[in-house]
Amino acid sequence: VQLQASGGGLVQAGGSLRLSCVVSARAFSIYDMGWFRQAPKKGREFVAAISGSGRNTYLSDSVKGRFTISRDNPKSPVYLQMNSLRPEDTALYYCAAIRTVDSGWYPTSENHYKYWGQGTQVTVSS
Repeated sequence: VQLQASGGGLVQAGGSLRLSCVVSARAFSIYDMGWFRQAPKKGREFVAAISGSGRNTYLSDSVKGRFTISRDNPKSPVYLQMNSLRPEDTALYYCAAIRTVDSGWYPTSENHYKYWGQGTQVTVSS
């Protein structure tokens, strides 16, 4: 299973970006997906998560009201729409996945996810 995250870039404060994460696997499965981020000299923190069906979503308090996580269907990419970006949102953003059938719903825990992407850099200038 491979995860490919994309969509990062440099944006001014108040701007928007949309990150995408695509799961590639030999056999089709439904995956719960999450986004985490890591700023320089800081630990990795939870940002957002969505269940395999797309019916359940969860956002960290720091991004609630500004970010949205979505997917059109269980086979589609997962998107993180980031609006009203702030300099403190600057970080390397990682997408993560676990097969829905392999675990319960623990969206905020790093240990919940089995597969990780390589990260995409988001830089917000003031």
